[in-house]
Amino acid sequence: MGMARTPAYRGTAYVVFEDLPLGDYGNRIPQLSFEVFRPLADPDTAEGLTQAVTLIPASGEFAYATQGIRKGGGGAQVPENLNALPDTADMVVALDRLQAMAPAVESVSLVVAWFGDDLRAGDCTIRPGVEVSAKTTSPQTWSVNGVSRSAAHLVSRDDQDRPVYGGTPSDFAVVQAIKEMKARGLRVTFYPFLMMDVPPCNTLPNPYSDNAAGTGQPAFSWRGRITCSPAAGYAGSVDKTASAASQVAALFGSASPSDFAVSGETVSWTGASGDRGLRRMILHYAHLCAAAGGVDAFLIGSEMPGLTTIRSGASTYPAVQAYRDLLADVRSILGPGVSLGYAADWSEYFGHQPQDGSGDVFFHLDPLWADANTDFIGIDNYMPLSDWHDGFGHLDAQEGWPAIHDRAYLQSNIAGGEGFDWFYASPADRTMQVRTPITDGAGKPWVFRSKDLRSWWSSPHHDRPGGVESTTPTAWVPQSKPIRFTELGCPAIDRGTNQPNVLFDPKSSESFTPYFSRGWRDDAIQRAYLEATYLWWGKTANDPVSSVYGDRMVDVPECAAWTWDARPYPFFPALTDVWSDGANWRLGHWLTGRLGAVSLAALVRHLCLRAGLPESRIDVTGLWGAVEGYAITALESPRASITTLARHFGFDAVEAEGMIRFVMRGQGAVARVSPDDLVAAREGDVLELTRAQETELPQALKWQVARADEDYDAALVEARRITVDTTRIASEVFPMAVPPEEAERRCRRALMEAWAGRETAAFRLPPSRLALDPADVVTLEHDGRLTEFRLVSVADADARGIEAIRQDREAYDLPPGSPRPSSLSKAVVFGAPEAVLLDLPQLRENQPAHRPLIAAQAKPWPGEMAVFRSPSTDGFELLTSFGTRARTGTLVSDLWPGPISRFDFGNTLVIELQSGTLESVTDLTLFGGANALAVESAPGVWEIVQAGAAELIGPGHYRLTRLLRGQRGTEGAMGNPAPAGARVVVLDTVLASLPIAEADLGLPWNWRIGPASKPVSDETYVAQVFTSEGVGLRPFSVAHVEQPWRRPRTPGDLIIRWIRRSRALAADSWGGLEVPLSEELEAYEVEILDGAAVKRVLSTASTSAVYTAAQQTADWGALLGPGDTLDIRIFQLSALVGRGAPKTVTLTF
Repeated sequence: MGMARTPAYRGTAYVVFEDLPLGDYGNRIPQLSFEVFRPLADPDTAEGLTQAVTLIPASGEFAYATQGIRKGGGGAQVPENLNALPDTADMVVALDRLQAMAPAVESVSLVVAWFGDDLRAGDCTIRPGVEVSAKTTSPQTWSVNGVSRSAAHLVSRDDQDRPVYGGTPSDFAVVQAIKEMKARGLRVTFYPFLMMDVPPCNTLPNPYSDNAAGTGQPAFSWRGRITCSPAAGYAGSVDKTASAASQVAALFGSASPSDFAVSGETVSWTGASGDRGLRRMILHYAHLCAAAGGVDAFLIGSEMPGLTTIRSGASTYPAVQAYRDLLADVRSILGPGVSLGYAADWSEYFGHQPQDGSGDVFFHLDPLWADANTDFIGIDNYMPLSDWHDGFGHLDAQEGWPAIHDRAYLQSNIAGGEGFDWFYASPADRTMQVRTPITDGAGKPWVFRSKDLRSWWSSPHHDRPGGVESTTPTAWVPQSKPIRFTELGCPAIDRGTNQPNVLFDPKSSESFTPYFSRGWRDDAIQRAYLEATYLWWGKTANDPVSSVYGDRMVDVPECAAWTWDARPYPFFPALTDVWSDGANWRLGHWLTGRLGAVSLAALVRHLCLRAGLPESRIDVTGLWGAVEGYAITALESPRASITTLARHFGFDAVEAEGMIRFVMRGQGAVARVSPDDLVAAREGDVLELTRAQETELPQALKWQVARADEDYDAALVEARRITVDTTRIASEVFPMAVPPEEAERRCRRALMEAWAGRETAAFRLPPSRLALDPADVVTLEHDGRLTEFRLVSVADADARGIEAIRQDREAYDLPPGSPRPSSLSKAVVFGAPEAVLLDLPQLRENQPAHRPLIAAQAKPWPGEMAVFRSPSTDGFELLTSFGTRARTGTLVSDLWPGPISRFDFGNTLVIELQSGTLESVTDLTLFGGANALAVESAPGVWEIVQAGAAELIGPGHYRLTRLLRGQRGTEGAMGNPAPAGARVVVLDTVLASLPIAEADLGLPWNWRIGPASKPVSDETYVAQVFTSEGVGLRPFSVAHVEQPWRRPRTPGDLIIRWIRRSRALAADSWGGLEVPLSEELEAYEVEILDGAAVKRVLSTASTSAVYTAAQQTADWGALLGPGDTLDIRIFQLSALVGRGAPKTVTLTF
């Protein structure tokens, strides 16, 4: 088209098609719909600020694979990691969405988990785990560190028999993930992770009990609780003894870099089979990352305060030294170009201050932080940024902060508040807000401030054994290493910033809601937390430059938000039948499904810019929250859009001092107005209160929004008042995608606003009250009571004329509605079919006799199967396609030989069908060919069996009786027996024949069968090597071979007689005088047998052959006579395929 001819559709998303193949759509233009994403990644939004994320789920056997993996077989394959799109792995979809929704992200931490099974360091084994011990997958199988599925740790199961964790990601999937992310230009940090698989009702000794005598450890707890046994602070503790060092050594194990064999991208364990320590896990992944082409950073561990604080002496920390040794080994594998570090818990990084009355203060991790191989100080930062309690009388509300979501409020607690200025000495103090200041008699309160990163980073560290400061500093050199927040996050739960480190996971003993949380979902608090944190650390004044390495203290571009998921939204969390932890998403730390929403502040700013306002006049800092999607119609003005948003979210726009300021409603009162403060007008009262008529107000309010997690289907929410004197119902439609539970909260707020706002006030204030602006809230004294009013207009003259509306602050602190589970379904994914090529006798007149049949079974059925063939392993050409699914199955039990030409009442045929049904038929229908099945007695050898009676004995299981065996000349194919598990194909009219030429018979061909919608190279094609021998052209065996003793004879020439059979379908007719001859010429061969050896071959053109006396004497030395026996084998000959089916008989004289 060229630039000069490109339409200038500014502000409009449009799609251009070039050479669209309409043949796939019936030569008509298809109906297409598109989802357009335009994330407003402004520099002050979470989308524009987040430069690094962690990537989970850490567990999931194939969660990180970038190629599709399927499990199962026999045509019944289901996807392991193809839940969003049928041809694209979940990992790829998730990364696509990450880069689209959070375009600022340039660094990803790949989290990969093994499993620990005990909180006692000396007894804990660390192994890769699997969800089930037996699973067939293709095209890749699971393996980690050379450990096979059957040898791996089997994760625990819940009360519904589901795995409580996914398995450890397979090594090949980890390699694929690293390569994929690096190919996208992302920096990769490898994050090994330890999950504790300690199920409920266990009987393990609890180290956190006196003498470790308590029975039962907490279920599925935090890895940070691994410690010595008994733990420090409990009777009998081994802390500060040599036994503690031994337990630490047992946990780490003795793996060395040389205990691994690397072959290409595969890393296997060659060390001692009993070594299941932490070193084996970490060194394995160091080798694997190197084999994958390298990573940018590597963590040697994370959040192990229970381990790193173990002492073998008064000031000796064996785990810290063990991590240093491990660090050196990892460096030897990955080289100097990879940044190495340890991710300490936010309560662990700054020191060990045991609460045992000793007064000890040790900077116990300083040997690790100062180690030459450590490149950064890793901190999993979940420090509290609020202390918000119920109601509006708690301390922080009294200080004037408008809401917990307020950015300035949250930022005031980053280097302030709890953990910096004060702490709570007990749970009771926390409830009553009795705050104890953090002080230090030595003048260094930062020693006890977990939030005082600046002082900790820039100061020398002096241990204080027994509370006495050492004159010698530790090995830490001030400002020598940058700090990285290796995790940074907040759960999307009410008051999540009060305690960001907790998570809601009902299966775990670590499941909690934050302090004073009411357990509501709150996406806005998570967004507010990220924006406040990243903006604060992005300011030069808060993030000083090191005099040692010349860069910032906190390496913000590498501060990774927890967390993005490789399971793409909205399929995770909606598909709980695939992922059992989906329910945890609502209140969890997940950014998927949240990051990429449109920030309300950014959206309003963009609308103002569209209206022509300069950015310098727009103030949206008073807004919070987001909308998952917003549609602006072509004829809608920016002002109309803002009005719609204000109605939905509950905010006001105020012009003051040349600025357009947007403010959320529900603010606290900024002033108190008494009657003495009012100015009388020339006429009328000083205060005019008006109450609207109830009948003018709605009894119910109904809102319609869209659901982003259900293809933007409409969702209706409702708020209703019960005991009111009105029946009016108001309805509104909002052009936005919003979670229904959040829309219901806002709808209730709007209804409460309407009823509270039926009371208005008009009064005048003196010019001295110039500070009051519209949207401010005042407490108005009148009639002996105090009422909050929100100012809606201010008119300045000789006095300030005020119009206000009553505010009920409770309306802005409502719970969300009940969650509405999504009915989203996963993508339809086609797997490789079970394809069976059958070389059988002719079954139908419309089927050329030489053509083999093909039977295919697949769940789900793709609609059309394509058949390709080639004489070599490439160059496949399409032969045919077919659209009918066969009924295939397997033998459940052995099938033994039986009689032919009459009913077999002695055998029972028990089969399992993958699809379809069978039913009993009458004898007349049976003799007409019904209920015919091919049973594979040996590879490529098929007996045709018919069954008159079919009994359903279980799902897909049938017991077949009244059998007719060896039909259509297949009596020689009976197995002895046909084994259980042998394939079975129902021979009905849906089976397709392969259109091959007679010249192709006897030639080996390579075949590929798969969905016609896929290319022949796709992994959904099954490959086979098959040679058609033209069984349909092969003459049947002869019948009724006459025994010599049936005719009087004397020794001499022997006439061997038989009856010819015909392969023609018309041969079964009783009307003909003789069965038709299906061959060009009638010819036979008779083999004279001596055991397995052939003595002689007799040829004849009729249904008899003469074995002369001379031939008998030559073969046996005498004529055959009474008492002798003779073994013979008779073949009818075909000009096309040679010998037919043999008939072997013993003649008795």
